[in-house]
Amino acid sequence: MNYRIRLIETDEGWSVSCLDLEGCHSQGASRSEALEAIRQAISDWLAVEAEESGIRSAETLEIAV
Repeated sequence: MNYRIRLIETDEGWSVSCLDLEGCHSQGASRSEALEAIRQAISDWLAVEAEESGIRSAETLEIAV
C-alpha cells in the first residue's frame, strides 16, 4: 500500500507526516532518516489500529503479479 507523506525541512532537521493516517508523524536529522522513521511510524500506527479494532494479525507485503 502506498501512503502520501509530507516532508518539511527546518533548521533542526526534517519533519514528516503521513497525510493518510491521522496523527502519524515522525522526524529525522536527515531526509533519509526521516523517511525511514515514517516507514516505522506507519507500520506502528497500522499495528495499533489493528489491535484496537480487534484484528488478530496484520501484515504488510509486496507482491508482483
